[in-house]
Amino acid sequence: MKKIIAIMVGALLFGSSCSDMLDVDPRGVLNEDQIRTPQDAEGFVIAAYSQLGNDEINRAFSLWPYGNVRADDAYKGGRDPGDGQGFHFIETFGNTRPDMWELDGIWFQTYIGVRRANDGLRIMNNFTEEQFPQLNARKAELRFLRAHFYFVLKILFKRIPYMDENVLAEDYKFVTNVEFTSDELWEKIAQDFEFAAANLPLSQQQVGRANQVAANAYLAKTRLYQAYEQNDQHAVVTINTQRLQQVIEAADKVIASNYDLQPDFANNFLPGPFENGVESIFAVQFSTNDGVGRGRLNHGDMLTVPQGLGCCDFQKPSQNLVNAYQTTSQGVPLFDTFNESNVDFAQHTLDPRLDHTVARPGNPWKYDTDRIFTESWSRTPQIYGYYNSLKENVSPDDEGFVNVDPFYGNTKPRILLRYADVLLFKAEALIELGRQEEALPLINEIRNRAAASTNRLKNEAGAFLANYDVRPYEPGVNIAWTQENARKALRFERRLEMALEGSRFFDLVRWGIADQVMNAYLDKEKTRREFLRDGHFTKGKHEYLPIPQNQIFWSEQRYVQNLNY
Repeated sequence: MKKIIAIMVGALLFGSSCSDMLDVDPRGVLNEDQIRTPQDAEGFVIAAYSQLGNDEINRAFSLWPYGNVRADDAYKGGRDPGDGQGFHFIETFGNTRPDMWELDGIWFQTYIGVRRANDGLRIMNNFTEEQFPQLNARKAELRFLRAHFYFVLKILFKRIPYMDENVLAEDYKFVTNVEFTSDELWEKIAQDFEFAAANLPLSQQQVGRANQVAANAYLAKTRLYQAYEQNDQHAVVTINTQRLQQVIEAADKVIASNYDLQPDFANNFLPGPFENGVESIFAVQFSTNDGVGRGRLNHGDMLTVPQGLGCCDFQKPSQNLVNAYQTTSQGVPLFDTFNESNVDFAQHTLDPRLDHTVARPGNPWKYDTDRIFTESWSRTPQIYGYYNSLKENVSPDDEGFVNVDPFYGNTKPRILLRYADVLLFKAEALIELGRQEEALPLINEIRNRAAASTNRLKNEAGAFLANYDVRPYEPGVNIAWTQENARKALRFERRLEMALEGSRFFDLVRWGIADQVMNAYLDKEKTRREFLRDGHFTKGKHEYLPIPQNQIFWSEQRYVQNLNY
């Protein structure tokens, strides 16, 4: 169906609890000793790319269980708390343990990506630019991918072992996860993105390959996380102004590129002609009818399909998230009071991004007025409510909607970085530097796009699905634009714009407010949802997942467990 780079070439395995896996040569690819030509070496680059899409229902690289369900954006969903029980434990923070196989799986699969990148880089060192004119560009792609996988590991587990291409796979187990400080790990990730930005072309002929703009976007993101310096108890102790300036510099290079906001917010989450659009800076490519079984589908997001379309009704938007889209009579968020009572859709004004993000009963599914989302689409509404997640899903009429019994997947690319993200990275850095006046037009650019994104939000009769009212911030009119209020506006904007895209929990940890936000959320939500009655976030512990026990065993106790696990 699609010609993409992310084709499957076999598993290059990195350590798990089954140590003998390391001694098995991968099927379908050459090993290092067999590489003779640049064409052979290209296969290792493709292998690294392919790992971006090698997730499955229990180890989603979209990070929906870790960034959305673990935050205040979504409930786990499914049949009941026992269905995908590990994610229920992650959601409530009550029984998250080092021996959970879900955590071992996401660690293991992400490190496969690291190893594939390292193997490719080591192979590239056997060639000269004369032999392989694209040598530096391919090295840059591999370092970009390595940095991506390490970024994911860093925000999930904080203390991670770092291996580059000079460490052979059989020696990985001897590398401790406390060799480098948190800042040193961020610096290594940033250096890979800097190398990528300096050596990648501005654009790539093949869809799915990283380019210079993607490297600068990811560099801005990395420097932003690095700026919030944490102590050993995960508390933010300072915000590094030098790093904030680096965020701005990297973001400016993206803003100066040909990327831009989509004119309609919806375009980012539609298949077909809207895929890999002007806002999509880096995305994982999926496909079907490509000679690989049922295709390279978005296996990691299959569980989030509503029960009314097949299976399995996971990632149910929270009432808290839905309430956050209410606006005042002046078209701005109810920052401090949005969750005091549930939104009345007939009475309250709303930010239209709600109905691009959350499926509500009575509304068209993915803008199709011939297919109405109803209460019957929810599997266990008495537990998890009637809302569903929209962004990652498609219409069942889409040719990329594929049955993988009992699940359903699709081939719509998974955007990892989009232009709106970068605008918000820069705005955040400016606000923390006390330059909030410069951040105002960046945030308003996103809000103006939201206001213009209502054309698809109509019923069969042509009437709007709600009373939409979102306006730009006007200092002295609908907000006092102090640094404190600008920070509040920025953080709220990130939630509204990026909801259910896997970043919310990590934002809260970066800002050092995860305990405050999550415990306030749980205290209120447990009055609405019985399954959250025992939920409680422990500061200095739950900011990060425990190091998987299987990995500690595999390292022969070299890995040090995270705090309080």
